[in-house]
Amino acid sequence: MTMDPRFKIAHREALIGVALAIVHFIWWFGFAYGLGSKPVEEYSYILGFPDWFFYSCIVGFMLVAITVIVLVKLVLKDVSLEEEGDEQ
Repeated sequence: MTMDPRFKIAHREALIGVALAIVHFIWWFGFAYGLGSKPVEEYSYILGFPDWFFYSCIVGFMLVAITVIVLVKLVLKDVSLEEEGDEQ
């Protein structure tokens, strides 16, 4: 029995998705707890948001959204879900 080549593609793309989620979490955690751990009186504000919130939640979300769009357009492959032996 041979392994379907779609599984290799699916495993690679799953690892890409997990890696993106881990990078996003590290980005969020770093800015939220790195900048957010100082006293409130020392916060600086960007567009009315504390800088830790702006960088961790707003900029982080935009970067992940752009990265997902780029990955879908350039890296991920369109794979047929039909079985190879199916004739319609």
